[in-house]
Amino acid sequence: MKKKIEDILEFDKVKQLLSQHIVTKSGLEHVSELKASHSYDEIEEALMETEDGMTVLRLRGGIPMPILENIKPHMKRIEIGAMLNGVELAQVGRVLRTVLEIQSFFDDLNDAEVALHRLYDWSEKMIALPDLSKVIRLSIDEDGHVTDDASTELKHIRQSIRGSEQAVREQLDGILRGKNSNYLSDTIVTMRNDRYVIPVKSEYRSHFGGVVHDQSASGQTVFVEPRQVVELNNRLRQHQIAERKEIERILAELSNELEPYRQDILQNAYVLGKLDFINSKALFGKQLKAVVPRLSEDKDVHLKQARHPLIDEEVVVPNDIVIGKEYQAVVITGPNTGGKTITLKTLGLLQLMGQSGLPIPVGEESSIGIFSNIYADIGDEQSIEQNLSTFSSHMTNIVSILDNLDSDSLVLFDELGAGTDPQEGAALAISILDKVGEIGAYVMATTHYPELKVYGYNRPNTINASMEFDVDTLSPTYHLLIGIPGRSNAFEISKRLGLSPDIIEQSKQIIDGESQDLNDMISDLENQRKMTETEYLEMRHYADEAETLYHDLKEAYELFFTEREKEMNKAKREANEVISKAQEESEKMIKDIRQMQLRTGNNQSVKEHELIEVKSGFEKLKHDETHLKKNKVLKKAKEKKTFKAGDDVLVEAFGQRGTLIEKVGNKEWQVQLGILKMNVSEDGMTRIAPEKEPRMRVSTVKSDGGGSRQSVSTQLDLRGKRYEDALAEVDQYIDSALLAGYPQVTIVHGRGTGALKQGVQEYLKNNRRVKKYNFAPSNQGGDGATIVTF
Repeated sequence: MKKKIEDILEFDKVKQLLSQHIVTKSGLEHVSELKASHSYDEIEEALMETEDGMTVLRLRGGIPMPILENIKPHMKRIEIGAMLNGVELAQVGRVLRTVLEIQSFFDDLNDAEVALHRLYDWSEKMIALPDLSKVIRLSIDEDGHVTDDASTELKHIRQSIRGSEQAVREQLDGILRGKNSNYLSDTIVTMRNDRYVIPVKSEYRSHFGGVVHDQSASGQTVFVEPRQVVELNNRLRQHQIAERKEIERILAELSNELEPYRQDILQNAYVLGKLDFINSKALFGKQLKAVVPRLSEDKDVHLKQARHPLIDEEVVVPNDIVIGKEYQAVVITGPNTGGKTITLKTLGLLQLMGQSGLPIPVGEESSIGIFSNIYADIGDEQSIEQNLSTFSSHMTNIVSILDNLDSDSLVLFDELGAGTDPQEGAALAISILDKVGEIGAYVMATTHYPELKVYGYNRPNTINASMEFDVDTLSPTYHLLIGIPGRSNAFEISKRLGLSPDIIEQSKQIIDGESQDLNDMISDLENQRKMTETEYLEMRHYADEAETLYHDLKEAYELFFTEREKEMNKAKREANEVISKAQEESEKMIKDIRQMQLRTGNNQSVKEHELIEVKSGFEKLKHDETHLKKNKVLKKAKEKKTFKAGDDVLVEAFGQRGTLIEKVGNKEWQVQLGILKMNVSEDGMTRIAPEKEPRMRVSTVKSDGGGSRQSVSTQLDLRGKRYEDALAEVDQYIDSALLAGYPQVTIVHGRGTGALKQGVQEYLKNNRRVKKYNFAPSNQGGDGATIVTF
């Protein structure tokens, strides 16, 4: 894309907003080099990186990137054999430590099975140098100061320096407290020319002997190095010189150790800058409430509820902007200050942002096209130096655009053909649009000419659009209406303002009949649109009600059959119990009859087969339960209660979807609920079908307020833990506390450097489930602890 279009659409202001989230100098270079691409693969890769950044921001609060300086000049000096100073080595060491921390961060994400498109690849491109990082960390502190542990010799020299300083101070303190203190201007020990001295009244300068190094501005005080400390100061000075030489030797040695890894360190710095850039895109998207658009190879641009990113969200009016696919040209008409120019700029700027891999402030499922170039003729570009009129300036720009246009271009014309005779201007506008259509480029143009409204109807692949105007309030609504051309509201406005109806009627008769017919047609279209919208909303309401009723009936239907089978089984069991009792009584009666026959000896005894038939008759009275196995409803219910590892289940106590991990008891399973694992009885869950299109999302586990508090403390102590581990533990702890139903918990993070405290506060700020958080009272830890309320 040309720099001119970026200036017209104010793309640099977008980059300035993006740079506010950058923390590394290398990341800032990525922002400054940001530009729109017309390669599908490059754009898709950049958008996937942005989507990854937004995923990490949502799950972990972003990539934990520290402030890093530009180390390219340092590596250039290493290349030519120069020595780095302590500050420069500290900056290189910070880059090496950050590589290890970021790799550990992405390893944790990978272990948690967080799906990312590109960020894992970038993490693998960094080259960890733990041994070199350790050497620098032991030798150089954060401020660039060479530590005592840098070498044994340096440690010994500094011990000697401290001993010499103590000996000098003891000698001088003896003078300050002794009988000679009356000769002093003040009882303090100070430094002049890197040597310890005492302030002596000018008239007694020779009393202590030694060397005079300086005097006060008034001349009444001289700073004397007494003769008894001259030798001690000389010895101290020798130690200090030895220290400086040893430090220079250490810095040179460390610089030499960096030389073999120079390219690896530069690559690490580049990748860290890239990750910082991706993280800033995610933060930028969160600030604008933006999304990652879909990419259309067919130049199908459909921006849902699009907002201009440089206009306050509370002020800007979202609009659906459509071009491509069915419509190669869109002609927008409407009143001045109605929002036509902003609509053009919104389309152009969002396309630039999307083709640069940035998130854009639109609704979900929006799509952008891929254009080789975007051209625009927007605003008054009249040049006083060239003595060009407004029309000449616009026409010069349009000629240049037409000379460079191709079928993969997008053109934005604002007030096409304006600034000259209306008839000639309208004719030129139509001819220019025809030429653009002949080339095959996509165009969106705004105009006041009524002839272009007819053009939008008659030309193929062309559609009219307009900015809505509220006649009742006499003001624009800034809503874009696709498919409806703008109409003149002069008569309606004049009537509402009190102009005589006779004058208005006479005016209608004067204007051209075709123009009046066009306005009447547009008015009818607007009325039909409003009626259609009303009918759609009404039908949508009824459809939602019908869908809700359908689901309710379906649930009631299944519940009816389940309960009916339960009641039938219950009744059959009770009937079988009654029959069993009757059977027992009948067998007893038969037994009594046989015994009676034996006692009486009667030849007319009851035959055996008759007794058997009687007994089998009782057996037949029992219900056969084998047919229950063929019942489809019960069979389906039984299948839902058959579980195996990997099944998706609904945990009824929490109303949440989970996944079975392993069986831990007779009728008990371990279930994965979001980031939580818990044991659940088979009676408390139901097997459900897996999701057709699983998506990554964070689930909130609802608690019924009981039973889980015993295993969760109301206080979390993070002191002594690493930054990343601590934030991960806070994330899990908040979930557990919510599950336990706690209204309030305490997180103890300590004071320390303040990094952990700031990280905890930033996490709580971005957690929507946290109502508020404040530092604890002074008697409960003060700013070393944070009280969280849900």
